[in-house]
Amino acid sequence: MNTAASDKPHINRDHLLPMLADMIRIRRFEEKCAELYTQEKIRGFLHLYIGEEAVAVGIARGLAPEDAVIATYREHGHALARGISMASVMAEMYGKVTGCSRGRGGSMHLFDEKHRFFGGNAIVAGGLPMAVGLALADKMRGLARVTTCFFGEGAVAEGEFHESMNLAALWQLPVLFVCENNLYAMGTALEISESEQHIYLKARSYGIDAHAVDGMNVVDVEAAARTACSAIREGQGPKFLECKTYRFRGHSMFDTQLYRDKEEIERWQKHGPIVLLQEWMQANHMLLENDVAAIEHRVAAEVAEAVDFAESSALESETELDTDVYTPRRSQ
Repeated sequence: MNTAASDKPHINRDHLLPMLADMIRIRRFEEKCAELYTQEKIRGFLHLYIGEEAVAVGIARGLAPEDAVIATYREHGHALARGISMASVMAEMYGKVTGCSRGRGGSMHLFDEKHRFFGGNAIVAGGLPMAVGLALADKMRGLARVTTCFFGEGAVAEGEFHESMNLAALWQLPVLFVCENNLYAMGTALEISESEQHIYLKARSYGIDAHAVDGMNVVDVEAAARTACSAIREGQGPKFLECKTYRFRGHSMFDTQLYRDKEEIERWQKHGPIVLLQEWMQANHMLLENDVAAIEHRVAAEVAEAVDFAESSALESETELDTDVYTPRRSQ
């Protein structure tokens, strides 16, 4: 980790250990989901967040309960970092009625109004205009809230990206745009798809304060998120963070990953977010001998309980299948 302890506030064991635990928690949840998918207990599409945990955990530290979050279809990590229970997320993966979307959304459409988590979105860049709308509503109501929108670098090729940047800057909306740049939009390398590969510069072209941050370094992500959110709450308009990260698994469970070498993946894994923080804490005498083992034990129990909850939960009753699908015409 490049950041010295004296350079950042709150850099101590009590602050860092929960972030390490949160990243491990996301990692083990995702690994279990991959296992359950191969057993066909989780069906449909599944996009894993393994390798990108520092972004969700770091950004979450800058948010308040009243803030809103919009994510992509790779949103399990964001949901867990936001505080949605692992049991309700796992139940949603199973399509059970106890899931956070009552089993109707599945992996790509997690939703929790209580936590102001307004979904994964299956459409690339689809969350961007929604974030603009939520932020506009907050501004019109005079609320000092932040809408955080996560999206991948592939979204910058979509028209919604440019329209959203323009309106957010034009109307000075309280939005934090977080681009999770994992270098491959599905299976196309950034270097062969974008003439300008520094994504944050695209946001700057619209007059938005934008910066790049090491998305593998949870401390740097957290610091950037706190700074950005503080400025947004003070009425300084939208902010943009390009978090340079890397997914260790394929785009989805169907991805054969023929577009990248195994050696490349292994290089990134050696500097993954969990490894990076754990090694830095050890080097700075902030990690006790049994800390990681205790975290792993606690997380393993939570994952097991989430699976048991999902498997013991019921599917939605057939009598409820048309509920919330449409609004019946009112009698005159």
